[in-house]
Amino acid sequence: MTKIDDDALTFDGAELQTGAQKVLMIACGALAREVLAVIDANGWTQLSVTCLPAILHNSPERIPDAVSQAVDKHRSAFDRIYVLYADCGTGGLLEARCNDLGVEMLRGPHCYSFFEGNEGFAARDEFTAFYLTDFLVRQFDAFVWKPLGLDKHPALRDMYFGNYDKLIYQAQTDDPELTAKAQVCADRLGLPLERRFTGYGDLAVEMQNFVQKS
Repeated sequence: MTKIDDDALTFDGAELQTGAQKVLMIACGALAREVLAVIDANGWTQLSVTCLPAILHNSPERIPDAVSQAVDKHRSAFDRIYVLYADCGTGGLLEARCNDLGVEMLRGPHCYSFFEGNEGFAARDEFTAFYLTDFLVRQFDAFVWKPLGLDKHPALRDMYFGNYDKLIYQAQTDDPELTAKAQVCADRLGLPLERRFTGYGDLAVEMQNFVQKS
């Protein structure tokens, strides 16, 4: 598998795989490992993958323009383009933009939903849970601790997280080191940890559907 640099994926994005010039998947940088794992497991050699900076999730209003720019940049080189983002806090703006661009995107409100399975996630209706994925466990400081100012003002923790009753770690892989890091994250937030192994959930299903259409 292609070597992954989580810091680069967070702030810069990356060109991760170059296949035949047929199908491009424009992915969130937070999904890079999972996307490549699904590709490797299925032996798809016709796919290329480019990842946008994962940190866009901290400013979701920027995601539609970033996706548009990526589609415009690559459209002439590929037969089909798919967008590996869910709504991700854009309030429907990304779906509208993808419709205008004529490209398909992932279903669901966010990655926590499609990793668990959109139907199952909706049925749980867990409004008082804080979620982390494998990527967010590895990049906890960059996405949670520092953006909220907790590195400088840790006393703000209870103001931010006082209404949560647990941290749910959705594990895409069985990695004891990541589970241990997730426990540290939960402890830092003052929340009990619940680990759920999700694997790749609906991400794998949606990617399979996209490939079958291509």
